[in-house]
Amino acid sequence: MFANRESAGRELRDRLMPLRQEKPVVLALPRGGVPVGSVIAEGLDAPLDVVLVRKIGVPWQPELALGAVVDGADPQVFINRALAAELAVEESYISGETAHQLAEIERRRKVYFGERAPVALAGRIVILVDDGIATGSTMRTAARAVRRAGAAKIVIAVPVAPEDTVAELQAEADEIVCLDMPHPFLAVGAHYAEFAQLSDEDVIAILARHRPPAG
Repeated sequence: MFANRESAGRELRDRLMPLRQEKPVVLALPRGGVPVGSVIAEGLDAPLDVVLVRKIGVPWQPELALGAVVDGADPQVFINRALAAELAVEESYISGETAHQLAEIERRRKVYFGERAPVALAGRIVILVDDGIATGSTMRTAARAVRRAGAAKIVIAVPVAPEDTVAELQAEADEIVCLDMPHPFLAVGAHYAEFAQLSDEDVIAILARHRPPAG
């Protein structure tokens, strides 16, 4: 049981301290991963950015993921072509929905960062952070996008996740740091004493503390 996200972040920071000299980039999944990532970034003297993932759902069943788009300097698009063919999803829908979700990602990034460009990832060690993982689908998509963006090494860092999900994610990262893998796993929030929902304003305030000085 973690007291809150900041407490979990401090425990992860201590485990990740050997990476400090490697000058990593910390990428948090909003919203819950941002306060965890903030503590890690401060401890490692690393830049903090967010990775925004949007699902592309099947037209008649939006909760079923057909693919996903991930932001960055070179936004990445992932489509499950086998599923698209099996369900006879038209290419025009895929193209249109991809454009729609990329526009939403851009809107959200401007809310969080204004006009500041994403942190460059090529050749860097990237630490992907969230406040916990359940199924791993979002983290998996984020890791693949970071890999395509040219990261030299990917470290997934989370306070809590199911053991089987961590095992499945091994193929997506060079290293996984997970503080607790309880069995049975209930929900991420069940492993925190305090697990308040965060607003965009909360995320903006945290990110502002990590904004590089002008000039």
